[in-house]
Amino acid sequence: MENDTIILTRKVQIYLDCDDKEQRSAYFKQLFEWQDMVYRGANMVMTHNFIQEQIKDLIYLRDDIKLKLADYKKDPDGIFTSSKINTTYRILSLYFKGKLPSGIISTMNMTLNRLYSTDRIAYWKGEKSLRNYKKDMPIPFGGQFLKLRNDEKGQNFKFTLFKIPFRTYLGKDKSDKKVLLQRALVGQIKVCASAIQLVKGKLFLLLALKLPKQVHALKEHIIAEASLSVEHPITVTIDKDHFQIGDKEEFLYRRMAIQAARCRAQKAAVFNIGGHGRKKKLKNLDHFHEKQRRYVDSRLHMYSRRLIDLCVKFGAGTLLLVNQSNKEEIAKDDAFLLRNWSYYGLMEKIKYKANMAGVNVIIE
Repeated sequence: MENDTIILTRKVQIYLDCDDKEQRSAYFKQLFEWQDMVYRGANMVMTHNFIQEQIKDLIYLRDDIKLKLADYKKDPDGIFTSSKINTTYRILSLYFKGKLPSGIISTMNMTLNRLYSTDRIAYWKGEKSLRNYKKDMPIPFGGQFLKLRNDEKGQNFKFTLFKIPFRTYLGKDKSDKKVLLQRALVGQIKVCASAIQLVKGKLFLLLALKLPKQVHALKEHIIAEASLSVEHPITVTIDKDHFQIGDKEEFLYRRMAIQAARCRAQKAAVFNIGGHGRKKKLKNLDHFHEKQRRYVDSRLHMYSRRLIDLCVKFGAGTLLLVNQSNKEEIAKDDAFLLRNWSYYGLMEKIKYKANMAGVNVIIE
């Protein structure tokens, strides 16, 4: 039976709900310590998983060595003293028990093992390198540890996580974050394994929610044929109706204008007054880099949303991306297209929104 739910992630800014300056500093210190342990532990887990999987391929070992990755108590040929998933949990406990909350350790172990299992075939074939986690890795925790409550004014939400108090900051947010948080508060939707992210001194809650898929009157025999191109980001045909979503001037030229502005700032950076450090000199370059990233991301979100809205409007249960594989091969040999046209990003957003709406995507 096809899964009728979807995991939706929302990024919500949060603050420490504490007015004592010293206590706030202690909380931040604790979070940074946890973040450091989490990233080191994540790399340990992935390394151990990879080594375990590769033991049988080490042809220079003796033939009488037991190679079955199983608990020897349950299988006489096994080489583990516990279950496979518990081996990495024991590694994490060995290094971080008493330093990291057990809720973080167990969530890390489950999440990392699931991610490794997803990519294990690609690792075995040598098609993909092992995941490498960096110091800014979010701190994961189980959804059962997040107990939301309303604040005094009813505008935001509060929660305590591992004895650290937090409150959300929604501001003038016009998205669905407040509605989703309120539904999670009353128990209408389930909170799944989430995380806290630290970015340049700011805190964000990466909230994962399990939602039912949207139910639309879609028919699989009605096919929407979409073509991705530079001239028009998306051209879609449904029966006898044709639509063009976006245009070259709106997406490509605007992106190139931001790139040109960054190039001018890069040339001007040579004449910046010294003595303030490299970061200060390159501040303008980082600004334009981030500006381009945000612009492209927002455009791709808008294009993919309009495409799925058209499918829903006409009842198209199947979305066919026409000749997409050939276009990607051509783009690999064209430096301009490779740099300026986000084929992969647009496809991922289309797949994500199509999955939420119940539209089947086929890539030709």
